[in-house]
Amino acid sequence: MLNYKHLHYFRTVAKTGAINRAAEKLHLTPQTLSGQISAFEARLGVALFRRTGRRLELTDAGRTALGYADEIFHVGAELEEALQNRAAAPVHPFRVGIADAVPKAIAYQLLAPALTLAEPVKLVCREDRLETLAAALSIHRLDMVLADRPLPSSMDIKGYSHPLGECGVAFLAIPAVARGLIGEFPACLDGAPLLIPGEDSALRAPLLRWLEKQAVAPRFVGEFDDSALMSAFGQAGAGVFPAPLTVAPAVMQQFGGMELGRTHEIRERFFAISVERRLTHPAVIAVSEAARSSLSAAS
Repeated sequence: MLNYKHLHYFRTVAKTGAINRAAEKLHLTPQTLSGQISAFEARLGVALFRRTGRRLELTDAGRTALGYADEIFHVGAELEEALQNRAAAPVHPFRVGIADAVPKAIAYQLLAPALTLAEPVKLVCREDRLETLAAALSIHRLDMVLADRPLPSSMDIKGYSHPLGECGVAFLAIPAVARGLIGEFPACLDGAPLLIPGEDSALRAPLLRWLEKQAVAPRFVGEFDDSALMSAFGQAGAGVFPAPLTVAPAVMQQFGGMELGRTHEIRERFFAISVERRLTHPAVIAVSEAARSSLSAAS
C-alpha cells in the first residue's frame, strides 16, 4: 500500500526543489528526510529525482508521481471541506481541461453558465496541451475538455467531440500599430507585423491559407501556443493579432484597441470533449446549450 506520509514528503521536496528547504517546512532533519525519500523511491522501484548542481530535479517518473500527488491531496482537501461543511448544500466539483489554444475570454464565456446551475458546482480548471488533457479525461480526472478542434483520431483514447459552435475572426491592434498600416483591410496587413497562433492551434493553417488567398504577406513577428500570451503581446503593441468575433468587443474594450477588419472565411471552432457519447453531466449540458446561442450570435 502507498505510504502517504512518504508521498507528502516527496511532494514537499518536489515543490521546493531542495532537501534542506523541504526539511525546514516539514520540521525534519535533512538526513531523515533524505532517508525517507530514498525509502519511497525503493518502494516504488523508480528514481523520482536527479541532482543538478545544488537542486533536485524531477525525473519523468517524478513528474508523473507529482501530478498524481497533487490530485490526491486536492481530493483529500475536498473531503475535509465536505465533512466540515456537511450541513451546507453539497458542492460538486466540475473539472474542466482548457486547451492552450482556446482564448481565455472564450473559455470564460463558455463555462460561466455552469456557475448558475440550481445545484451549485465548484469549477476546477486545468490548462495544458490537448493531448495531455485528453489523457487526463480518459482516466476520469477531468469531466470535460474545451478545445479548438475535435479529439485527434490518431490518439488511442476513447472520447467524443461535441461541437459547441463557431465564429468568424477579427484582426485587432492598438492605435499606435494601426496608424503605421497602409491601405484598407485586408490590404493593410501586407507588410504589417502580425502575431499568429502556434502549430497546436487549429486556427493557424486556415489563417495562413486566407492570407495567401488575399495576396498579402505580413511580417510574422511572433507565434504563440497560448492565446492569452499572444493577446498580451498584441496589447503591448507587438503587432496585429486575430481574435474570435464573439469576444473581440470585450478584448478591444479591455486594452483600448481597434478592429482593423473581420472575415467569416476563417472559422474559430470550439468543442466539448467528453467520455460520453451523449452528454449527461448537468454542467456540461449547460455549457453546450449556452454555447450554441452565444457563438451563433457572432457566426
